[in-house]
Amino acid sequence: MSTAETDTPARPTASSSSSPSASTSASGPVLAPTRRGRWIERWEPEDPEFWRRTGRRVARRNLVLSVLTEHLGFNVWIVWSVVVVNLRPAGFDFTADQLFWLISAPNLVGAALRVPYTFAVPRFGGRVWTAVSAALLLVPCLLLVVAVRDPETPYWLFLLAAATAGVGGGGTFSSSMANISFFFPERKKGFALGLNAAGGNIGVAVTQLVVPVVISLGGGVHLAYAGLLWMPFVVVAGVCAWFLMDGLAEARADTRSYATALRDGHTWVVAFLYVGTFGSFIGYSFALPLLIRSTFPELEAVPALARLGYLAFVGALVGSVARPLGGWLADRFGGARVTALTFAGMALGAVGVVSGLDSHHFPVFLGSFLWLFVMTGIGNGSTYRMIPAIFGARARRRAVERGTSADEEARAARRRSAAVIGIAGAVGAFGGFLVNQVFRIAHVHLGTVAPAVWVFFGGYLLSVGVIWWCYLRRRLLVTRVPSLAHENV
Repeated sequence: MSTAETDTPARPTASSSSSPSASTSASGPVLAPTRRGRWIERWEPEDPEFWRRTGRRVARRNLVLSVLTEHLGFNVWIVWSVVVVNLRPAGFDFTADQLFWLISAPNLVGAALRVPYTFAVPRFGGRVWTAVSAALLLVPCLLLVVAVRDPETPYWLFLLAAATAGVGGGGTFSSSMANISFFFPERKKGFALGLNAAGGNIGVAVTQLVVPVVISLGGGVHLAYAGLLWMPFVVVAGVCAWFLMDGLAEARADTRSYATALRDGHTWVVAFLYVGTFGSFIGYSFALPLLIRSTFPELEAVPALARLGYLAFVGALVGSVARPLGGWLADRFGGARVTALTFAGMALGAVGVVSGLDSHHFPVFLGSFLWLFVMTGIGNGSTYRMIPAIFGARARRRAVERGTSADEEARAARRRSAAVIGIAGAVGAFGGFLVNQVFRIAHVHLGTVAPAVWVFFGGYLLSVGVIWWCYLRRRLLVTRVPSLAHENV
């Protein structure tokens, strides 16, 4: 059986050791061993025979390992949402304003890191960077342990420790999504990207469920356990990524796609929509435990409920599980239609949250947030599915209008889609920071978060209008963002 068919590196030869390239095979990808590790020089996922014989197996293996690393990234990223609600019981006396900044800092840094992390995939390759990004998760874990060991620790060290958690879900998410987008054929990208993202997003729920239990082991509150818990898993993930993942030469083809994507109007339309979907998901995930504790302080008298983090983990859980559904629905009905409907559903959920606040009714409050999480999950999957659909549709149009090669246009579209995934992911993550800051301002200065929820309500309605204007109406749009209304995006 050939090297491509067995999916194992070829033994180095005199010629291969001096060049990173190798001969191609008609039956599957060629793995060219170099000093950096394994590289796949030929990758044709749109070829049904290629996909059946070798592509599917390789793509699935890389997807599983990517999900593992991204999951741990979200575990580390979100851990401060649990830590902040346990700081006072552990002997740390911080104001509400300071607590909201501790959950905002990971969002801000994570969003900023998404841009360089996305560029790291074409620079270093998906395999290498996945291993590196996993190893970097040890930094916020260690700083958390250092910060919580002494009640006299200054606030600035807490803020620094929280900020470094941004290397988790913030950074690893973009590089992971950009890398995985190259492995799957167009018809399977929606579900694959949704599954990859959901595997990471569900790390939020796992942390919010497991960490409150772990830090209470042995009696009292042991916040250092929140950092120590993930370190062995991080080491395992990094080792597995280094030895078992593959690098795609196509993913390193060029970096010009990123510069081109930045000038494309559709990039910023999708990025704006992702602010509403993912920004809401991660912003609510960080804020919900603190919102519940500050809005319904009587729940502290229920020890079982407090130990389970006031059930805040359920929101992130249902939102994560819903993300692949969003990708699947978008594959079937079109991402623009599904995303528009989810924003309408999110507006409805915001009304429910305000109702729960006004009546001080916890079941209504939590139930409305769970509905919001489901909608954000579906919207996350459908919005990301729009990206390859948009640029794939434009590639087909260019091939017809210019008479260029459809295959070459498709390759360029895949590279540009990967770039947009990273850019949109970075901008969308800033939405989480904005959500936390709007909550902070409303809570600290107005005494209630209801005005913040009405702000989000208005943003969701605006997003519905943007989708209709750019992708659903049947007239030619402005030149800057040409109409794709007749395409199933």
